[in-house]
Amino acid sequence: MSVKITAVAKQLPEYYRETKDIIPFVEMWMQGQETRFKRKVIKLFEGAAVDKRYSIMDPEEVFMATSFQEKNDIYAREVVKLAEKSLSKSLEKANLKATDIDYIITVSCTGIMIPSVDAYLINALSMKQNIVRLPVTEMGCAAGVSGIIYAKNFLKANPNKRAAVVAVEAPTATFQLDDFSMTNIVSAAIFGDGASSVILSSYNEDEGPKIIDEEMYHFYDATKMMGFNLVNTGLQMILDKEVPQKIAEHFPNIIHPFLEKNKLTIKDIDHLIFHPGGKKIVQTVEDLFGKLGKNIKDTKEVLRLYGNMSSATVLYVLERFMDRNPEKGERGIMLSFGPGFSAQRVLLEW
Repeated sequence: MSVKITAVAKQLPEYYRETKDIIPFVEMWMQGQETRFKRKVIKLFEGAAVDKRYSIMDPEEVFMATSFQEKNDIYAREVVKLAEKSLSKSLEKANLKATDIDYIITVSCTGIMIPSVDAYLINALSMKQNIVRLPVTEMGCAAGVSGIIYAKNFLKANPNKRAAVVAVEAPTATFQLDDFSMTNIVSAAIFGDGASSVILSSYNEDEGPKIIDEEMYHFYDATKMMGFNLVNTGLQMILDKEVPQKIAEHFPNIIHPFLEKNKLTIKDIDHLIFHPGGKKIVQTVEDLFGKLGKNIKDTKEVLRLYGNMSSATVLYVLERFMDRNPEKGERGIMLSFGPGFSAQRVLLEW
């Protein structure tokens, strides 16, 4: 009995702007800052390798002095809509009904809501009343892959069941109006909002790439490198500039032993399904994979088209590969990084 990924579907919010159209809002926000600093910030936005990003709110709302409560209320209202649409799309792709799902994992770290998104989905789509729920709220960008790992383990133990992983994020709701630190600015330059849903199955007759193996890798003494501080004005981004270097240092231990355990090398991997954390992280990983004869073109394209949507982003990359319908026997590796600091990996075979 194997566990397969049978469908992936994304959903974008209604608001979007190209980066060039966001610059005037950034300039208004920085009124009162010194000219040299403003030029540096504009250059950072223009060079972030993000052409466009989507949002649950219009730029005017993002750059207004709204309270944590007001922005979190928008988050709670809008992520439920995005999650429902993306899950409905993935069910349609898999030719399933909502009642065919036995296990639902919802992933989000960019707002706070109790009950979690999954409770609203159960009601909106009339899902099974005995469905098993798991909200994942504090694993950041890595959680899209984490959710797949949790779903795979549930399905491995439960033949003839199906699971849905729904990742929905709104980083624009965490923007800090009075914070002119480079961390807040870089976050605003690279992040966007979005949702994606994955359907997994342990039915033999269901089709899709098999999950061959999965594993997490935890960095020691790196808990302060990435995450959020909960402050009076909301969720304040933590993003250490040393993250790309830390990834580079650990990269051999993240990739090679995992593949060796499955009697493979990087030469045996046809598809790299890597989370686009931001321009510098992408460049770091591209250099590392490039030396191994591999490319991450789809990762770069997802970053360009949508920005980093935290946990949902790697699923956008996965959808691109799924829609191409790779040849039987081809292999892919999913990889994402997140708070902890940690790396999450899934090995797929079509």
